[in-house]
Amino acid sequence: MAYRKTPAEISRLDAARERLVACATTVVADVGWSQASVSAVAGAAGIAAGSVYQHFPSKAALAVEVFRRAAGREVEVLGEVLHGPGDPVERLARGVQVFARRALENRGLAYALLAAPSEPAVGAERLDFRRRYRALWAEVVREGVAAGQLPPQNAEITAAALTGAIGEVLVDPLGAPDASTGDALLTDLTTAALRCAGAPTD
Repeated sequence: MAYRKTPAEISRLDAARERLVACATTVVADVGWSQASVSAVAGAAGIAAGSVYQHFPSKAALAVEVFRRAAGREVEVLGEVLHGPGDPVERLARGVQVFARRALENRGLAYALLAAPSEPAVGAERLDFRRRYRALWAEVVREGVAAGQLPPQNAEITAAALTGAIGEVLVDPLGAPDASTGDALLTDLTTAALRCAGAPTD
């Protein structure tokens, strides 16, 4: 008869895996993908490097899991804002501000998610998540057009422009942790995003 893990063993393995992902996320935020070696992650988790492979077959697989978890949370938060209260233009502005503020509050991780050199597998995930962001922006732009708050436009193109522009504006501040950034950056970025969608900014 094949051996089956007990519920207690499964629970213990799940907890160890979750701790490993959490530690790996912290390491990536601190040193980036390229320096987040299996040894570095194992050290942060207080385990032997070989133990990492009990949970993930490779460094790339662990990196992908870290990216999916962290990026997935940001997509979830943005979705909550864009589907929240307020008219489409208000939600669009609030979405830009929330996304940018969260990035600036955790610069190391945000830079890793948006721009830092990474494993090819992480790069593929990054492209997939950019599509998810575009879908959220496109939805609120279409709502704005339907409500007469935004001019007629191709919502998909506007959403792609927003996704690219927001990321590009944030890359330099995120890559320089000591850079001084304040409300002025958020205001300018929000104004630019509204202009991109054709919303009044006065």
